[in-house]
Amino acid sequence: MRAASLFRSRFGGEPDGVWLAPGRANLMGEHTDYNDGFVLPFALGQGVTAAAARRTGRRLTVCSWQEPGDVVEVDLDILAPGRVTGWAAYPAGVAWALEAAGHRVPGACIAIDSDLPAGAGLSSSAALECATALALTSLGGLNIPRAELVRITRRAENEFAGVPTGIMDQSASLLCQAGHALLLDCRSLEAAQVPFDPAAGGAGLLLINTRARHELTDGEYGRRRAECEEAARRLGIPSLRDLTNLADTDRLTDPVLRRRARVRPRTRIARSGGC
Repeated sequence: MRAASLFRSRFGGEPDGVWLAPGRANLMGEHTDYNDGFVLPFALGQGVTAAAARRTGRRLTVCSWQEPGDVVEVDLDILAPGRVTGWAAYPAGVAWALEAAGHRVPGACIAIDSDLPAGAGLSSSAALECATALALTSLGGLNIPRAELVRITRRAENEFAGVPTGIMDQSASLLCQAGHALLLDCRSLEAAQVPFDPAAGGAGLLLINTRARHELTDGEYGRRRAECEEAARRLGIPSLRDLTNLADTDRLTDPVLRRRARVRPRTRIARSGGC
């Protein structure tokens, strides 16, 4: 396991444990989570691995197989948004968000590895956050329900890393079960496991990497979210989920806002059957 090997080479010893958080793909859910809609992701066999051990003092040290030579150390007592940038903002943000939620984080050394292609839209950043969260909570003896951990890791991405994502990615990484997709109401956060096993039905599922890089931090994602929120504001509704009459979008004179509103995030899926 490369994360454990990296830990030994960087920190000179064995990790206390190794934690894995998967990436995800969607059957339904592109840009619907931050519009309070429904999503239907499922976890992948690939993900992010964190090999970690406690250390004395109040410092967090992280390194990554994908970022050779880059070791980042932060003081947990002065950790705040803006103090860490780049890939390390995600694990550092998790430590910050845990502390902000009232959970004292132990000093730790963490070595990260991933077999998810970065920038491919498979939620590698959320998997990094969730693997870090699982490691830190286990090392600190923190018994935090998964649903709360979802909210904490999302806060790390939104407020520390500065990426205005919805809650789908962290939910998929922490809540999905094998052989199921996760039907999640992103307004109420009510979740249900929907049987999903294509192979059992003689079908296959292909995930194709188009190599069109997906960057949540390049501004386009945030711009689209802002456009959706502005469309809802002009229509006088809390979010685009509340749009019940598609003809109402004709009141939007801005063609971009009209297009955003016409992608309806309120699709429902029957819970009684599989996919």
